[in-house]
Amino acid sequence: MSNRSVIHTDNAPAAVGTYSQAVKVGNTVYLSGQIPLVPATMELVEDFEGQVKQVFANLSAVCEAAGGTLNDIAKLNIFMTDLSNFATVNEIMAQHFDEPYPARAAIEISALPKGASIEMDGILELR
Repeated sequence: MSNRSVIHTDNAPAAVGTYSQAVKVGNTVYLSGQIPLVPATMELVEDFEGQVKQVFANLSAVCEAAGGTLNDIAKLNIFMTDLSNFATVNEIMAQHFDEPYPARAAIEISALPKGASIEMDGILELR
Protein backbone atom coordinates (compact mmCIF):
# COMPACT_ATOMS: atom_id res chain seq x y z
CA MET A 1 0.00 0.00 0.00
CA SER A 2 1.38 3.41 -1.03
CA ASN A 3 1.50 6.39 1.31
CA ARG A 4 1.75 8.73 -1.68
CA SER A 5 -1.06 11.19 -2.48
CA VAL A 6 -1.59 14.04 -4.90
CA ILE A 7 -2.30 17.52 -3.51
CA HIS A 8 -4.60 19.83 -5.48
CA THR A 9 -6.28 23.15 -4.78
CA ASP A 10 -8.26 25.55 -6.94
CA ASN A 11 -6.58 28.38 -4.97
CA ALA A 12 -3.38 27.86 -6.96
CA PRO A 13 -2.96 27.74 -10.75
CA ALA A 14 -4.00 24.51 -12.41
CA ALA A 15 -1.13 22.38 -13.69
CA VAL A 16 -0.25 23.38 -17.26
CA GLY A 17 1.48 20.11 -18.06
CA THR A 18 2.02 16.57 -16.93
CA TYR A 19 2.56 17.25 -13.23
CA SER A 20 0.68 17.67 -9.96
CA GLN A 21 0.68 20.84 -7.84
CA ALA A 22 2.30 18.74 -5.11
CA VAL A 23 2.83 15.13 -4.09
CA LYS A 24 2.76 14.01 -0.46
CA VAL A 25 4.78 11.00 0.66
CA GLY A 26 4.48 10.35 4.38
CA ASN A 27 4.97 13.73 6.09
CA THR A 28 6.97 15.18 3.20
CA VAL A 29 5.32 17.27 0.49
CA TYR A 30 7.12 17.96 -2.78
CA LEU A 31 5.87 21.25 -4.20
CA SER A 32 5.93 21.71 -7.96
CA GLY A 33 7.25 24.96 -9.34
CA GLN A 34 4.87 27.90 -9.13
CA ILE A 35 5.03 30.82 -11.51
CA PRO A 36 3.08 34.07 -10.97
CA LEU A 37 -0.20 33.01 -12.55
CA VAL A 38 -3.42 34.29 -10.98
CA PRO A 39 -5.44 31.10 -10.34
CA ALA A 40 -8.81 32.54 -11.37
CA THR A 41 -7.62 33.86 -14.74
CA MET A 42 -4.42 31.88 -15.39
CA GLU A 43 -2.92 35.23 -16.45
CA LEU A 44 0.62 36.27 -15.54
CA VAL A 45 1.13 39.14 -13.09
CA GLU A 46 3.07 41.92 -14.84
CA ASP A 47 5.55 43.66 -12.47
CA PHE A 48 8.34 41.78 -10.70
CA GLU A 49 7.25 42.61 -7.14
CA GLY A 50 3.72 41.49 -7.97
CA GLN A 51 5.11 38.30 -9.50
CA VAL A 52 7.00 37.45 -6.31
CA LYS A 53 3.92 38.07 -4.16
CA GLN A 54 1.77 35.92 -6.45
CA VAL A 55 4.26 33.04 -6.38
CA PHE A 56 4.25 33.09 -2.57
CA ALA A 57 0.42 33.19 -2.60
CA ASN A 58 0.34 30.20 -4.94
CA LEU A 59 2.86 28.25 -2.86
CA SER A 60 0.95 29.12 0.30
CA ALA A 61 -2.31 27.79 -1.18
CA VAL A 62 -0.69 24.47 -2.07
CA CYS A 63 0.96 24.23 1.36
CA GLU A 64 -2.43 24.79 3.02
CA ALA A 65 -4.07 22.16 0.79
CA ALA A 66 -1.38 19.75 2.01
CA GLY A 67 -2.10 20.58 5.65
CA GLY A 68 0.79 22.98 6.27
CA THR A 69 2.00 26.53 5.78
CA LEU A 70 4.91 28.28 4.11
CA ASN A 71 6.77 28.00 7.42
CA ASP A 72 6.78 24.21 7.02
CA ILE A 73 8.98 24.51 3.91
CA ALA A 74 12.35 22.93 4.67
CA LYS A 75 13.94 23.67 1.26
CA LEU A 76 12.97 26.45 -1.15
CA ASN A 77 14.33 26.78 -4.67
CA ILE A 78 14.05 30.13 -6.42
CA PHE A 79 14.61 30.53 -10.15
CA MET A 80 14.85 34.04 -11.63
CA THR A 81 15.61 35.43 -15.05
CA ASP A 82 17.52 38.34 -13.45
CA LEU A 83 19.37 37.70 -10.19
CA SER A 84 19.75 41.46 -9.64
CA ASN A 85 16.12 41.35 -8.41
CA PHE A 86 17.10 39.18 -5.46
CA ALA A 87 16.86 41.98 -2.86
CA THR A 88 13.15 42.31 -3.71
CA VAL A 89 12.69 38.56 -3.24
CA ASN A 90 14.40 38.72 0.17
CA GLU A 91 12.20 41.62 1.31
CA ILE A 92 8.98 39.87 0.32
CA MET A 93 10.16 36.49 1.63
CA ALA A 94 10.75 38.07 5.05
CA GLN A 95 7.03 38.97 5.14
CA HIS A 96 6.02 35.32 4.63
CA PHE A 97 8.48 33.29 6.72
CA ASP A 98 9.40 33.17 10.38
CA GLU A 99 12.82 32.08 11.64
CA PRO A 100 14.28 29.57 11.33
CA TYR A 101 14.14 30.20 7.59
CA PRO A 102 14.17 27.31 5.12
CA ALA A 103 17.28 26.18 3.33
CA ARG A 104 17.30 27.95 -0.02
CA ALA A 105 18.86 28.12 -3.45
CA ALA A 106 18.57 31.09 -5.80
CA ILE A 107 19.48 30.47 -9.41
CA GLU A 108 19.47 32.73 -12.46
CA ILE A 109 18.20 31.04 -15.59
CA SER A 110 17.60 32.22 -19.14
CA ALA A 111 13.83 31.68 -19.38
CA LEU A 112 10.75 30.45 -17.49
CA PRO A 113 7.35 29.18 -18.66
CA LYS A 114 4.91 31.77 -20.03
CA GLY A 115 7.58 34.50 -19.85
CA ALA A 116 7.57 34.63 -16.05
CA SER A 117 10.47 36.33 -14.27
CA ILE A 118 10.40 34.02 -11.23
CA GLU A 119 9.46 30.46 -10.27
CA MET A 120 9.73 28.69 -6.93
CA ASP A 121 9.41 25.11 -5.76
CA GLY A 122 10.18 23.43 -2.49
CA ILE A 123 9.95 20.59 -0.05
CA LEU A 124 7.55 20.83 2.87
CA GLU A 125 7.86 18.76 6.04
CA LEU A 126 4.57 18.49 7.91
CA ARG A 127 4.74 18.36 11.71
